[in-house]
Amino acid sequence: MHAYRTHTCGALRAADTGKTVRVSGWIHRKRDHGGLVFVDLRDNYGLTQLVISPETPGFNLIERARTESVIKVDGEVVARSPDTVNPNLPTGEIEVRVRGLDVLSEASELPLPVFGEPDYPEELRLKHRYLDLRRETIHRNVLLRSQVIASIRRRMTDQGFNEFQTPILTASSPEGARDFLVPSRLHPGQFYALPQAPQQFKQLLMVAGFDRYFQIAPCFRDEDARADRSPGEFYQLDVEMSFVTQEDVFAAIEPVLHGVFEEFANGKAVTPYPFPRLPYREAISKYGSDKPDLRNPLVMQDVSERFRGGGFGLFARILEDGKNAVWAIPGPKGGSRAFCDRMNSWAQGEGQPGLGYVFWSEDQGGWGGPIAKNLGAEATDGLMGQLGLGKGDAAFFVAGDPKVFYKFAGLARTKVGTDLGLVSDDRFDFVWIVDFPMYEMNEETNHVDFSHNPFSMPQGELDALNTKDPLDILAYQYDIVVNGVELCSGAIRNHRPDIMLRAFEIAGYSAETVEREFGGMLNAFRYGAPPHGGLAPGVDRIVMLLANQSNIREVIAFPLNQQGQDLMMNAPSEVSEKQLKELHIRLAPPIKA
Repeated sequence: MHAYRTHTCGALRAADTGKTVRVSGWIHRKRDHGGLVFVDLRDNYGLTQLVISPETPGFNLIERARTESVIKVDGEVVARSPDTVNPNLPTGEIEVRVRGLDVLSEASELPLPVFGEPDYPEELRLKHRYLDLRRETIHRNVLLRSQVIASIRRRMTDQGFNEFQTPILTASSPEGARDFLVPSRLHPGQFYALPQAPQQFKQLLMVAGFDRYFQIAPCFRDEDARADRSPGEFYQLDVEMSFVTQEDVFAAIEPVLHGVFEEFANGKAVTPYPFPRLPYREAISKYGSDKPDLRNPLVMQDVSERFRGGGFGLFARILEDGKNAVWAIPGPKGGSRAFCDRMNSWAQGEGQPGLGYVFWSEDQGGWGGPIAKNLGAEATDGLMGQLGLGKGDAAFFVAGDPKVFYKFAGLARTKVGTDLGLVSDDRFDFVWIVDFPMYEMNEETNHVDFSHNPFSMPQGELDALNTKDPLDILAYQYDIVVNGVELCSGAIRNHRPDIMLRAFEIAGYSAETVEREFGGMLNAFRYGAPPHGGLAPGVDRIVMLLANQSNIREVIAFPLNQQGQDLMMNAPSEVSEKQLKELHIRLAPPIKA
């Protein structure tokens, strides 16, 4: 017999009745029923119920053992009586009648109970993460992560992609987020940087003649934490392809993402591919966001013409400025003054003066609210008809410069859809956001800046850069969004030095600056570079969605806290003077006030 187990704690079934077995695991729960002690024994694979009688050798040990102690037992598999079968447990038809046991490791008093799923402070959970990871939900999440990554790798390989590893110690990047720097002992005063992403390396792999690359890549960025972003480090499915158009990239990655989500969606519907394409400017005007949640059916409309030149005086005055507009957010079945007042209060809580509205008033037998009163019945009927609204409905209005208010309008759309119960929770809705503007006007400097990714290929290439208004130039840039979460950005790359220099020139960068900052990439392109493009969906965010979690730390085995600290390993920490001297570093900590 094996030293520790013949079966795992999730393996035994009714067909094993009568077998002599050995199982090992953690004491998950212990119950004393008048002399007999019942123990739920847990390992990575599941739970098995043990029954221990007072005459069993080692009974006194099990009586004293705390939960989470590790034990090994020998015993016989017996069928449970019909009234004690647990249908919610795979091993629920049997139990093990213990003949002997050993305590392999005694547990001290626990700082964090493992049984059950109460909500404990994150600081306590992260400090004792090895205990937290024993709890059912997060243990399942981390196993799911492993399975998702295995599925991604298999699907990428089946599509003809090759996995390559790129450097972890590299050069500091002049753009993007803050780098994590690593001092060099052999080169005093010089530093490596941990890669924010393998961007340049994967493009150089294409220049080197490799055609389809992928990697489950670690990325390091010294930035603040968010619910959907882990501070310090994260993992992404890094992808690059040669001799491809934007549609080729989509066609390669859609079956992978669709297949992974369908495999682990637990019955939720997944958008069939090809996924819908939504131009950036249309996404902003319809949904107030470049990462819209399409499970919410509400679509905003520009209704400026309904207010221009009269009717509701406030909106008419706002529209006298040609850059301004009035957008409407439909609220089907939201036609009550109470709901509209709640939305108005919410808007004020968001720092807005309020939120205009029209609602169906049962008392009046028609449209109510200040806007309807000022517009008049006929004009209001036309307005609400344009929005497809009628009896029992409402609409909300935002006015001003869309560049300023669109994000608030998007939040209002989300709030209306959520509060009215319109957002479906039984599906994953994918959409590509495409046709991002190449440039935007910097309102502070009144100069043209890159709006998204400066290394993207402009649509129309050099001809567009030379002949079009920069603000009208679109780029081959794209995001993939699911349920309002941006999984990644990607682009067809600018692989031609002449186009790159011209693109940067429009944004105010001299050729000398570009050569100095990006000379390595430019020089590589001068020796023959294929057209290429790629993207990099976030692995952490994929698992977060599939695990139905709102906090990304719930799907990472050992995350940092929101302050970028590892409370379990006490990192970051001070280092010795000897280490600093070897690295030729002298500290100059900030002076405390």
